[in-house]
Amino acid sequence: MSVTLQYDYIIAGAGCAGLSLAMHLIHSGKFRDKNILLVDQHPKQSNDRTWCFWQTGKSLFEPIVYKQWQKLFFYGEAFSKQLNIEPYKYKMIRGIDFYDFCLEEINRQPNFTVRFDKVEHVFSSDITTGIMLNGNAIHAEYIFNSILFQKPQLSENEYWLLQHFKGWLIETENNVFEPEVATLMDFRIDQQWGTAFCYVLPFTKNRALVEYTVFSPQVLPKEQYDVGLKNYLEQILQLGSYKILDEEFGVIPMTNFEFDAGQNNIINIGTAGGQTKGSSGYTFNFIQKHSNELVQQLMRGKHPSLKTGSRRFSFYDSVLLNILYKNTLPGKLIFTRLFQKNQTSKVLRFLDNETSVADELKIISTLPTWPFTKAALQQIF
Repeated sequence: MSVTLQYDYIIAGAGCAGLSLAMHLIHSGKFRDKNILLVDQHPKQSNDRTWCFWQTGKSLFEPIVYKQWQKLFFYGEAFSKQLNIEPYKYKMIRGIDFYDFCLEEINRQPNFTVRFDKVEHVFSSDITTGIMLNGNAIHAEYIFNSILFQKPQLSENEYWLLQHFKGWLIETENNVFEPEVATLMDFRIDQQWGTAFCYVLPFTKNRALVEYTVFSPQVLPKEQYDVGLKNYLEQILQLGSYKILDEEFGVIPMTNFEFDAGQNNIINIGTAGGQTKGSSGYTFNFIQKHSNELVQQLMRGKHPSLKTGSRRFSFYDSVLLNILYKNTLPGKLIFTRLFQKNQTSKVLRFLDNETSVADELKIISTLPTWPFTKAALQQIF
């Protein structure tokens, strides 16, 4: 039985992962002969999120970096410090700028088709691979899928926390911010809902994005995020009058569930492909690395099936999730120890899964020994 291919590749989902993969394909210059469909349920027309990441060089998305910082404040458990993150820079990209930048480039490519419709499911067998749209099958050689159709079924010692956050873009009457120094984490807030912190991304002396973030199994009542932001701005930062110009809300899964890299000719990408770091929720850098590796595989004529991550770092993530989920130690104490006892650049490399075993042992030795040993043994046995 033969099946007619309508496309060479289908990218299911036009979020960070899908658009990033499309951009890496385009900038390689090697896929102009491939017919590619990019499909998502809705057009990307709102500034619905912000991506932050640290980086030593430049990427495809340097033209849309909205702001970057070389220095970061950290406020923790009886420890506060201005961190120098050299050789890194902490960069911020606004969602709407990312969507517009990518889609403008994609729409210039004659071999790309962009379609807005709900992907009902994806399928692949020895005979055919495709997606279902409105009850109709569309076939391709490869499907790159970023859609998490349902929450996975967890086994023992697998955890599912949510990183949920709300941010306000605010403008103050007075000059109260240092535009060259952002706040990475500020734990000087109530921890009643779980590990909670705020961060501040200042753009000018009187304008900043302030986010209230919580790690917990469930999201909070909507009004609680506003209470958290208001308390932080008025009690901790002690701001006077301010006005809210814009707001955003998001939820990111934090899990040690081992997402499948794909089945047959379905290749999972983004969170669905295990590219969200379980212990921190950081995703942007991991998506870029994964996209680049997939493109390299395709250019070599190989099946683009890649493992979802390092087993060593997955184990570290599992241990930390065990502690956070069971509330064995306060999250603010763990992150305080990390930044208090270690060189900042090495902590950032560790969070990027790029350290050596020797570096990791040094970092782990700065954390409370017995709770981490107990959690590690539970994950092993």
